[in-house]
Amino acid sequence: MKLTRFLVIIMALILRGATLDAQTQPLPQAMDEKEKNLVQFSGLVVTEERGQMVPVPYANIFIPTRKVGTTANYQGFFSIVVEKGESINFTALGFRKSSFVIPQSLKEDRYSLVKIMSRDTILLDEAIIFPWPSREHFKTEFLAMNVTDELEKRAMENLASETLEKVREVTPFDGKETGSMYLRQQARNYYYYGQTPPMNIFSPTAWQQFFKSWKNGDYKKKKSTGD
Repeated sequence: MKLTRFLVIIMALILRGATLDAQTQPLPQAMDEKEKNLVQFSGLVVTEERGQMVPVPYANIFIPTRKVGTTANYQGFFSIVVEKGESINFTALGFRKSSFVIPQSLKEDRYSLVKIMSRDTILLDEAIIFPWPSREHFKTEFLAMNVTDELEKRAMENLASETLEKVREVTPFDGKETGSMYLRQQARNYYYYGQTPPMNIFSPTAWQQFFKSWKNGDYKKKKSTGD
């Protein structure tokens, strides 16, 4: 008797589970309608630059109704599954937000688009900041400035040759100086291409610089510094 009641309960649970599963599963007809409404949406995100179309890398493609989206690659290409009639938002840093609506009357399940985005660059007017209201005020205050002996002494110390030489030793070259030095080296290599470059030991200019440094005691200073 207990076994029969147990089997009845098991069968009831199985039938109930099957009924709930059948209720939760969408009808085949509804699935077909939804699949017919899906579209593979792909394309390029570009912008105009100097009269040419260039890609917008890593632009965001977002569907606000479903809170889903994707990101274009470095070449501006994207691909995403959307539904007919959906509104697609295109955003990118430095560009104005734009949108596009998928046509509801599409007959095919694919749609391609070349999306042109406009730059959102704001150019501000040039601003020149002075510690005085105008150039005339600056001129008046500068001429009336009282330069004390202490300020003059400090200025002379900062502009001394020894001080400027120390600053030059620790100050790195900027891009212009580095490029100029590289071009001079390249020109020198091309000038002596196919032949042996001259040695400084036979250069009168090098010997003149050597004797001048010797008289000034530069080598003695370097030796004492090294010790």
